[in-house]
Amino acid sequence: MPARFVYWMNTSLDLFIERTPGEQGGGDWLRIDEPLHREFNRRAAAMTTMVEGRVIYETMESYWPAARTDESASPVMREYGEIWTSAPKLLVSRTRTDAQYNTRIIGGDDAIRQLAAIRAESDGDIGVGGATLATQLLDAGILDELLLFQHPVIIGAGRPLFDGGPRTIQLDLLEQQGFGNGVVMHRYAVRHD
Repeated sequence: MPARFVYWMNTSLDLFIERTPGEQGGGDWLRIDEPLHREFNRRAAAMTTMVEGRVIYETMESYWPAARTDESASPVMREYGEIWTSAPKLLVSRTRTDAQYNTRIIGGDDAIRQLAAIRAESDGDIGVGGATLATQLLDAGILDELLLFQHPVIIGAGRPLFDGGPRTIQLDLLEQQGFGNGVVMHRYAVRHD
């Protein structure tokens, strides 16, 4: 059985991932507390690989490697720093030529084909970071799951969960969990009919 590409994202109730450009997961509308971050850590540690677009990768790279040893950071933040830094990663980029932290770069016009081959030859869950990359995987028919952490806020506009125009994609609910801060996790399988 091939690996599964799992698009993991925090969203508003109206399925936006950023209210303003450049928030990169740091919007003030997010309710990320310690219990929710522990869940992030648990799920991230279970991923066999992470695949990220350049923007998300550079956001993560600028913070998490230092966070793992930052004594002023909470233990849950240091733990995630260690998980991200140590995990095998695939960086999809046409402009980056080098990367650290157990990262392999995939570039060129055939990046999605390369990712499809990696998916076919791998096992487990491959976490997907970035709306552009997730949209490309969805359009190619190889995005397998959505792992959405939906925050109890309507932001009205911003960057949507997926790029592009309207499309109909059927999903099957696999798992749902609520957190004390009002966030609800929804995990869906993408139907490939």
